[in-house]
Amino acid sequence: MTVRNVECGMRNRRALDRFRIRHSAFRIAPLLLLACGSPAPECGNEAPQAACVTVTVPRGASFAAAVDSLATHGVIGSRWLFAVYGRARGLPGSLKSGTYRLPVAADYGQVVRALKVGRGVEVRWAVPEGLMLYEVAGLATRLRIPADSFRAAAADPAVLADLGLAGIASTAEGYLFPTTYQLPVGIGAADLVRVMTQEFRDHWRPEWDARLAAIGLTRHQVVTLASIVEAEVRYGPDREYVSAVYHNRLRRGMALQADPTVIYAHGRRLPRVWEKHLRVRSPYNTYLHTGLPPGPISQPGIASIEAALFPKAVPYLYFVAQPDGKHVFSTTYAQHLEAIRKLRRGR
Repeated sequence: MTVRNVECGMRNRRALDRFRIRHSAFRIAPLLLLACGSPAPECGNEAPQAACVTVTVPRGASFAAAVDSLATHGVIGSRWLFAVYGRARGLPGSLKSGTYRLPVAADYGQVVRALKVGRGVEVRWAVPEGLMLYEVAGLATRLRIPADSFRAAAADPAVLADLGLAGIASTAEGYLFPTTYQLPVGIGAADLVRVMTQEFRDHWRPEWDARLAAIGLTRHQVVTLASIVEAEVRYGPDREYVSAVYHNRLRRGMALQADPTVIYAHGRRLPRVWEKHLRVRSPYNTYLHTGLPPGPISQPGIASIEAALFPKAVPYLYFVAQPDGKHVFSTTYAQHLEAIRKLRRGR
């Protein structure tokens, strides 16, 4: 394969020498390059690993440095020929940094397309709904991002300003959108946080801004409420009803008494919330403080955000969870106590 590329390069060099004084030289060079063998296969899962190499183009790398790296790894056979071809295709002005998986002795057109589009090696990274910031930071270690670096990036004032949270929140808790991401290998903490918060902005619908005025809440308050709903609900259809309970309590000035906020106040997952846990001194303890907590307690998904924006029109003020994850809702405290008694008898 290498010998053929050298021979091909020599033939192309002699051919280019004949056209050196003509203006058409740079138009002919790509055709000659493409004529020297068939295109190499893409480096997918089916490609032999021995036939593919990993090449990293650092951020800010020059075109010459990228060409050197490609040649060093055997992706291209001739620095000079590829440089001519790349310049003819406009690669120097559109070179994308990243980590790429490319065939050895690759087709030059394929290499140029990859470097211009920026489709390097990617990894799938899934973030479930309802995780706290420190738990998302733990997941980030799978991307070789230290947890403390991720937490620091999530507290970057520039990120908070972009979210409209300057002076309102100390971190991007609640805005690290839970979904499955396709990320470039080697992504850093700052870029990852910006990707996640941008995903939140992309999912926030413009028409929801008008809804905020109708329910008398800010976006930050809605995300906060949605994060509580996310933590409470295991059975999807209950979301609107759980949201309704909290909306009704807020209107009446009642304490939300949401166990997930107590868990958040303790800074760790509690297997179960006991009476002693309810005494924790924290603005996030909604048993001690009325109204919403200062900010979100987890990363809510779209379903919970919609439920927070559009609660069911019901008069419920209480609910209790059943073993199957469904809730029993009540309007009065007496009904709530009876629901608890029935649940205990059933157990």
